[in-house]
Amino acid sequence: MRGTNHSTTTEFVLLGLQEHHALELVLFLCCLGIYSMNVLGNSLLIVLNMLDPRLHTPMYFFLSNLSLIDICGTSAFVPLMLVNFLKVQKTISFPGCALQMFLTLAMGCIECLLLAVMAYDRYVAICRPLRYPELMSMRICVRMALLSWGTGFSNSLLQSSFTWSLPFCGHHVINHFFCEILAVVKLACGDISLNALLLMVATVVLTFTPFLLICLSYIFSLATIVRVPSAAGRRKAFSTCSAHLTVVVIFYGAIGFMYFNPSAKDPQWDKIIALLYGILTPSLNPIIYSLRNAEVKAAASMLLRGELLSRKLSHLSCWPSRLG
Repeated sequence: MRGTNHSTTTEFVLLGLQEHHALELVLFLCCLGIYSMNVLGNSLLIVLNMLDPRLHTPMYFFLSNLSLIDICGTSAFVPLMLVNFLKVQKTISFPGCALQMFLTLAMGCIECLLLAVMAYDRYVAICRPLRYPELMSMRICVRMALLSWGTGFSNSLLQSSFTWSLPFCGHHVINHFFCEILAVVKLACGDISLNALLLMVATVVLTFTPFLLICLSYIFSLATIVRVPSAAGRRKAFSTCSAHLTVVVIFYGAIGFMYFNPSAKDPQWDKIIALLYGILTPSLNPIIYSLRNAEVKAAASMLLRGELLSRKLSHLSCWPSRLG
């Protein structure tokens, strides 16, 4: 530990929009609705993937992972934030703040890596269709997913460890809605140059590098699509990656707007943008994949009619006879 550490701090005060309580009530209603849509929509995608055998493919396997990340990432901070919107004094315990920062960091990193993996899946499907079963076998897909999750958690553990080793000297007011790492680091009264360097390296390696790989995969994919002789074939090929491409544009577009907008001088406005980015973009993923994917819409329709569940139950009831 470097100097005085968190041992003198048992809780943090989350500033939020303390001077605009009426606006916080509006945000409470908006965030509650968006968060509910996020949990319900992403949970539906996971359930559909589990019940419908037609969705047991690499693309939907990674989509289920993405849905789980979106649920976990928002659940790490939204429930407590909603409670704090209704309170005058917004506090969070030190262990709660540490866990919140760890989970939000991990989920953000995992999502960046997983989007790159999904782009690779679309590249193989379009540019290497004959080798697709070999290159995207379930064993390889599970390994890539585990690598994404392991890398995200490892990076978050490293960043969190260096952050909480900083001396805070009694400062405990976080100028944000939740324990975001940059807001916490600003409380330190010691040298944060090492933390800034680690954050910069992690951002380049785990955020911008996946983005470049995504761009590269789509350059090759689009170059292959335009060489397809028939218009129907081109539409079919493009439809296999259009939903993922839309999610990537929204995800990285929100990041770029939040961190590279030179006109955003008002810290209150920056916090609202970060908040909407954190809860709105995850809720859009199930909508995008549902609206642009006939297989997901067909599976959802079968689920509403009870056909998927009845088929699953009948399949399970056959196991004893098969074993016998």
